[in-house]
Parts: sequence; C-alpha cells; structure tokens
Amino acid sequence: MATKKESPSRIADNKKAAFNYFFEERYEAGVVLQGWEVKALRAGKVQLTDGYVVIRDGELFLIGCQINPLKTASTHVSPDSVRTKKLLLHKDEIRRLVGKVEQKGYTLVPIQLYWKEGKVKAEIALAKGKAEHDKRDTIKDREGKREVERAMKERHR
Repeated sequence: MATKKESPSRIADNKKAAFNYFFEERYEAGVVLQGWEVKALRAGKVQLTDGYVVIRDGELFLIGCQINPLKTASTHVSPDSVRTKKLLLHKDEIRRLVGKVEQKGYTLVPIQLYWKEGKVKAEIALAKGKAEHDKRDTIKDREGKREVERAMKERHR
C-alpha cells in the first residue's frame, strides 16, 4: 500500500457528541443487528446524532440510533428504524461503567459506528456534559483554527 486512505471502515460519526460532551473514557462495543440493518449500514442509511446508551439489568443498549431500511428490504420483515440495539461489552467493563454513570453528570454516548473484521462495532464514551461557556470556547477554538488555516493557505499561494 503506497498511501493510507482515511478509514474506509467508518460507517457513521456523532459529531454533535464532541460539541456537547467532554469524553472521559472510550470503549469499543459490538452491536447486535438484524440482517436488514446490516444491509442498510452498508448503504450508509444511518443517523447517530440522537443516539444514547443506557444500562438495564447489567446490559448496554443503544437507543435513538436511526437505521433507515432499504426499499428492497424483504417482504417478511417489518423493519423498525429506531429499534433498541443491544451492545456487547465485557462484564467487568459494564460493572465499571455502571459505577461511573451513577456519578452525577456522567452519561454514555455513541461516538461512531465502524466495521472491524466484518463486524459492526460502536465506539462509546463515558462523557460529562459541557456547560454553555465550554461550548462557546469550542466554537471560538474552531474559528481560530479556521482563520490560521486560511492565513497559511493565502501565504502559500
């Protein structure tokens, strides 16, 4: 391989999560999917921005991740685009997350979905919500970086 492409295995990103939360820890979890959902993921018919992760009975579930069915979905399957999806993680990791999520201000958010060795994985993060002034700082930093890039581009012309 002469050049390395930018991660062709990426399915969907949750860009809104980085704006709304500080990420403390990141975890890789498997996702339990139905056949039509896998086909829709291959076609890029997924939206992760409204998704969040909950813990019920010692198991993790992804809620609000919308996978839109393809028009060619099988006739004997009735697809539900916002179906709750189970996430697979080791028991000790789940126990650690339960303790942390119970602390004030912590939540679990999905960051991205991607392919790994033919399987769909979800990157989830233990996150703490940002205050309004932190969000303003994020916007200010982003605009500052843009201005620097523009100046560098103009300088190299």
